[in-house]
Amino acid sequence: MPETAKYVDPRRWKALIFIALAQLMVVLDATIVNIALPSAQADLGISDTNRQWVITAYALAFGGLLLFGGRIADLWGRKRTFLIGLIGFALASALGGAAANQGILLGARALQGVFGALLAPSALSLLAVTFTEARERAKAFGVFGAIAGGGGAVGLVLGGVLTEYMNWRWTFFVNIPFAVIAAAGAIFVIREPAESRNPARLDIPGVILATLGLVALVYGFTRAETDGWGAGMTIGLFVATVVLLGAFVLVESKVKSPLLPLRVITDRNRGGVYASLGLAVIGMFGLFLFLTYYLQVVKGYTPVTTGLAFLPMTAGMITGSTQIGARLMTRVRPRLLMAPGFVVAAGAMLMLTQIDLDTSYPALILPAFLLLGLGMGTAFMPAMSLATHGVQPQDAGVASAMINTSQQVGGAIGTALLNTIAASATTAYATSHAAGARSLDALKLQSLVHGYTTAIWWAVGILLLSALIAFTFITTGHQGGGRTAASSGDGEDAAEEIKVPVMAH
Repeated sequence: MPETAKYVDPRRWKALIFIALAQLMVVLDATIVNIALPSAQADLGISDTNRQWVITAYALAFGGLLLFGGRIADLWGRKRTFLIGLIGFALASALGGAAANQGILLGARALQGVFGALLAPSALSLLAVTFTEARERAKAFGVFGAIAGGGGAVGLVLGGVLTEYMNWRWTFFVNIPFAVIAAAGAIFVIREPAESRNPARLDIPGVILATLGLVALVYGFTRAETDGWGAGMTIGLFVATVVLLGAFVLVESKVKSPLLPLRVITDRNRGGVYASLGLAVIGMFGLFLFLTYYLQVVKGYTPVTTGLAFLPMTAGMITGSTQIGARLMTRVRPRLLMAPGFVVAAGAMLMLTQIDLDTSYPALILPAFLLLGLGMGTAFMPAMSLATHGVQPQDAGVASAMINTSQQVGGAIGTALLNTIAASATTAYATSHAAGARSLDALKLQSLVHGYTTAIWWAVGILLLSALIAFTFITTGHQGGGRTAASSGDGEDAAEEIKVPVMAH
């Protein structure tokens, strides 16, 4: 194969360690803060309405700027962008850990998202240019994917331990040693091939329109909770979203060096992947937030126990991804893995609509978590492979950034949308049952659970829609197609198409 003729970096496996460590930090940061959120909320006096912004501010800045970050890495150099992302992420984490009030905490989370948007695509593309031989490439991406997947589990447990035995602030401070080690490794070990850069000019209008459009979209969902769906501000934000993103598409079709070449998303298979995975993440994100609160507030679990309770979901996800998705990917059409995977995840969500004040963890929550992880993991692996399938080399970075964008923005929308639905259902239940309530505390908890289950019903529908989109739009064969795979007809070469997964959290 032509790749083997290229220069092979003798330190590439050491480089993988530091690239994966940086990715672990980014993945860790989403789940670790979920567990710490109830403690941080109580300490800083954050309202229930604003608590979601601790999650959303990070996801929105990250998702809104990922395409920009990917293009910056192409222009400035991936190693340089990687280092800037690491240093900035560490400084933002220090600010979050030292936050004296709600505003500083939310600002620090947004800054983490900004630097994460530089870090994630540069890590992804560094791996792609470092490992050029097909077998090694598939192995490196597999290792990276397992570490990124395991990061969610590490975050849940570490978040619980730090919150319970030290302080929620340490869930921020813990990023600093990760960043220092990864940066030192990057300086001394990582080498970037000079010819891998993309000299194209930066599409400034595209950056501005895409970022503002995505911000307006998520903020619109968030305002719907406080102001209502029919409020002027909510409608205005959704109108602004349509105008800004419409203008973005128009600009991208005209400029010489677009931020997002439209050929990347107009491909039927890739478009189907971005849409189905983005929707699936909408369902997943809200669930993480609700179940964290359900286990701690309603069930009275400690932060550590809550973290451990989520582990089976992560174990299921890693198993689904590495043992089912990855093994069957070269033998089964992607839609026959993705659609059933999303249906299984929807079935797990359906089980979780039955939670109540006295629900047994082993009898209901544990099997639902396992099924949810297995379903999402099985769907996830072929989705990651297809996200960059058949793209031109100069578009590979932006196609990778696009899959991450659909996940991050999906997560931000999911948190805002499902939080809105849950809050409305909680208020309505409390109002209608106030007269016959024997205990105000019991009514409050029952109202919360009713809100959570109402939102989870929506998540079931969203996941079924993901399955339908995956089955309808994704038509490629199990080879993964691409020029390499098509020419050899070899499933092993198809593995070369797999790009690095950046886990949704």
